[in-house]
Amino acid sequence: MAVLPDNLERYRKFMGFMLKYWNSDLFHQTAATALDEGEDKDHSQDDFDQTPEELVEDLKKMGPTYIKMGQLLSTRPDLLPDAYLKALATLQDDVPPIPYQEVHAIVEEELGTRISKAFSHFEEEPLASASIGQVHKASLRSGKPVAVKVQRPGIRKQFLEDLDTLKELAEFAVKHTKVARKYAFDDVLEELRHILLQELDYNREAQNLKTLSRNLSGYKRITVPQPIMDYCTGKVLTMEFITGTKITSISPLKKIENDLSPLVDELVDAYLKQLITDGFVHADPHPGNVQLTDDNKIALIDLGMVARFTPNMQEKLLRLLIALSQNDGEACADVLLSMSEVTEEADVKNFRTTINHLVMDSQHTRAKEMQTGRLLIQMNRVAANNGIHISVEVNILGKILLNMDQIVAVLEPEFDLRKAIRQHVNKVMRSKMYDELKPENLFGIMLQTKNLAENLPDRLNKITDNLAENKFRVKIDAIDEKRWTDGFQKVANRITLGIIIAATIIGASMLMSVPSPFMILGYPGLAIIFFLIAAIGGILLSYHILFKDE
Repeated sequence: MAVLPDNLERYRKFMGFMLKYWNSDLFHQTAATALDEGEDKDHSQDDFDQTPEELVEDLKKMGPTYIKMGQLLSTRPDLLPDAYLKALATLQDDVPPIPYQEVHAIVEEELGTRISKAFSHFEEEPLASASIGQVHKASLRSGKPVAVKVQRPGIRKQFLEDLDTLKELAEFAVKHTKVARKYAFDDVLEELRHILLQELDYNREAQNLKTLSRNLSGYKRITVPQPIMDYCTGKVLTMEFITGTKITSISPLKKIENDLSPLVDELVDAYLKQLITDGFVHADPHPGNVQLTDDNKIALIDLGMVARFTPNMQEKLLRLLIALSQNDGEACADVLLSMSEVTEEADVKNFRTTINHLVMDSQHTRAKEMQTGRLLIQMNRVAANNGIHISVEVNILGKILLNMDQIVAVLEPEFDLRKAIRQHVNKVMRSKMYDELKPENLFGIMLQTKNLAENLPDRLNKITDNLAENKFRVKIDAIDEKRWTDGFQKVANRITLGIIIAATIIGASMLMSVPSPFMILGYPGLAIIFFLIAAIGGILLSYHILFKDE
């Protein structure tokens, strides 16, 4: 691990943070909760060495990369006590803002024009300030209200430097610790790097907004703000302004006066469509990115983080969701194994048993208990503990469902998410089947059928000719015959060598009683030579058996 002088400060900050929290009660409680070891989960903040506010301040001091990690951690109620979740949630809104002079300069440089020419009004005070950028309200020359997201100056360089430092530390940990290898810290960090670099490209986010809006155009209760493409660059994103309230900030009176169940139902349906039909998903639906508008619609904002799934992965996720909705633990285990890498040391039987118990124990849960997303995260840990590497898409699905659990718990605490999935999945499957029956898809199937029909007669002729001439062979990958015979030969050679060594010792013993003019140390010389040869042979044979054989 190369430690350069300009990296020393970053290493020092990281190691100081780890030393402070590694042996803390909070860390041990978090680890026990994550692994579902039955620890008491109702701690108050006074039970721990560090207060929630202290953790937040420590992350702020570490810089924007760690602030982003804190944001992700704030959406994990399965790991941390409520007091810490609330404190970490402030990282989504309570980051020190960029001075307006810098915002002014960035916007004019990126858009290539003066702010006063591009906007009739641009508020100096930001609406929100996050680790990557901040949002200002403005008005176009047409009078249309917009939200302008401006990226923090130098943020990309800071992220890359921090990520490079973490990469070196993760590689070191994977090389020297069993836990780091089991949970593939280096792979997790590489995924985080990919996500963060995507979030830093506002042109990509603008395209994501357009794509999601088009995919969800059939949902009347869901809206996605549209980007104003003429005012979007890699560091500035201008989009429609939506007046709304954070899901977590909805007043009890609002929930009493309005029936929010249809909203929840449509939101679940929309996410199933994204997962199974579109393969393009808003991957960060934490409460700060989902708002209730003034006209009682759900607005999905901040599309810096999206997930894309291949058709094959969509089918597997569909099967997994069906199995979860039906509380079928055996089917869940089968699907997870089909999308996993199973090592030789894997304990598949224990994995199946544990998954089945997890699913059965979580039956009949409601939204307020937030079990669906957490269940998938627990499954991933069970897999790791049993030598099975589950596809990263399962983690993404778990995070999405975990955030969905939080949103649904606020809007409709008694909502049964699994039942809703079961009800909506049939409609989503029909829609997916109709999409697959489109002319372009049928044309591809017809081409494959045509190729099969053209090649089938020739292949059948070859098979029948080989059968008739007794040349038909079936290759089976079973025991490696050469390795098997080599092993037997090795054993035979060892036995033979052992017999020769034993015979040499016996022969040397007999020669001891035969008078000889050639003496060594007062003993017959020939007998001593044979003894030495036998001793050297025995030592070499023992060395190879003990240290070289596999």
